[in-house]
Amino acid sequence: MRYLVSASLVLAGIIHLLPLSGLLGAERLAALYGVDFSEPNLSILMRHRAVLFGLLGAFLVFAAFRPSLQAVAFIAAFVSVLSFLLLAWSSGGYNAQVGRVVTADLIALVALVIGAAAYALNGNR
Repeated sequence: MRYLVSASLVLAGIIHLLPLSGLLGAERLAALYGVDFSEPNLSILMRHRAVLFGLLGAFLVFAAFRPSLQAVAFIAAFVSVLSFLLLAWSSGGYNAQVGRVVTADLIALVALVIGAAAYALNGNR
């Protein structure tokens, strides 16, 4: 069970680390999301978002090997994944690249549900 908890957090962490490549600039952001990020203000905001996702992803991977942090990591990951999925679902009309993000977050959600269940069954150790 312990390995299942760690594996789920590592997978969710890797998925959260993927947008970190957006730090490289507007072209990389456009490739990730299929939107024009040439406007400097939008580029700054999205690159900052990439940093925040990098921090969350790194924390999830770190927590995978630190049982004392796993409960907080699951909460943070669920908030991140569920909020994005809810926003995407309620807005609709997103492009194929954002659709890939939705798919990645659905994969992360499944992993997190399995990992959280294993965490709970393992007695929260």
